[in-house]
Amino acid sequence: MNVTITEEGNKALVSLEGRLDTTNADQFMKDITPLMNGTHEEIDMDCTNMEYTSSQGLRMFLMLQKNVSARGAKLVLRNMKPHVKEVFDITGFSHIISIL
Repeated sequence: MNVTITEEGNKALVSLEGRLDTTNADQFMKDITPLMNGTHEEIDMDCTNMEYTSSQGLRMFLMLQKNVSARGAKLVLRNMKPHVKEVFDITGFSHIISIL
């Protein structure tokens, strides 16, 4: 999983590429830690090139969502491939995290 983070004012723009599973979940957590510790009012994740997420990946997204919500900010996932979004739908995560 490649994670690219850029900033635009109080917004963090994140591009995700590849597969998120148990083999790279620790690195993904390190990559998103600045988002969890940051002060961005919005985190906008572009999932156009995200191919897969495992349950471990879902847990990371949930941790980020809880952290962002606790500080009154907003997390948005965009441009998910249908087969990836289906995982979020089946698990109920699409009711917890904003997916556009």
